[in-house]
Amino acid sequence: MSDPPLPRGDLTNVLVVQADSVDSALGWATLETSSGRHRWRCVVGAGGVREDKVEGDAATPAGEFPLRRLYFRNDRLVLPTVRLPARPIAEHDGWCDDPRSSSYNRLVHVPNDWSHEKMWREDGLYDLVVVVGYNDDPPEGEWGSAIFLHIARDDMGPTQGCVAFARGDLMELVPLLGPDTRLRVLSLPGSESEPRPADDEMKDFDEKDW
Repeated sequence: MSDPPLPRGDLTNVLVVQADSVDSALGWATLETSSGRHRWRCVVGAGGVREDKVEGDAATPAGEFPLRRLYFRNDRLVLPTVRLPARPIAEHDGWCDDPRSSSYNRLVHVPNDWSHEKMWREDGLYDLVVVVGYNDDPPEGEWGSAIFLHIARDDMGPTQGCVAFARGDLMELVPLLGPDTRLRVLSLPGSESEPRPADDEMKDFDEKDW
């Protein structure tokens, strides 16, 4: 399979995520570093990729976002050397997804009185988590919460809005992420992206040919 076309411009330290099509949650994540281009299969939300994401729609937000920090299960994996801040997940860690709470879209202690999801999970999906800086500076309204990079299900099924990777791929990715890395989720799927003109085609281009 040929590489999917990427947006123009300098993409160094930008993790670009693009779904294959509007009907598929499968996609590609591509990261340009000084050592070259890295690509991994990934999966996005069951609600697709949306520029108007709201809480509970299972969509992955389109746009460009910083990466904040890592959380990981130190009883299940050995974290490689990373450049983002990192700390182990504790049994009483949760993430608030209740817009009524002053702790909305924040790490919280559970149980508590607000709607939340547990970070300490038995299914392994949150054994390694990268927090995406979406709707967190500060959190507003009901625009969505708990957007992470995390481990995918074995069948690479769609997420509830996060971007998920096979376990080994995420372990390979996280050492490449730093404080300056940005996540860019494209709203246009790969099936609708125009391929870039080849250099030799553009060389002979003349406006009079239009």
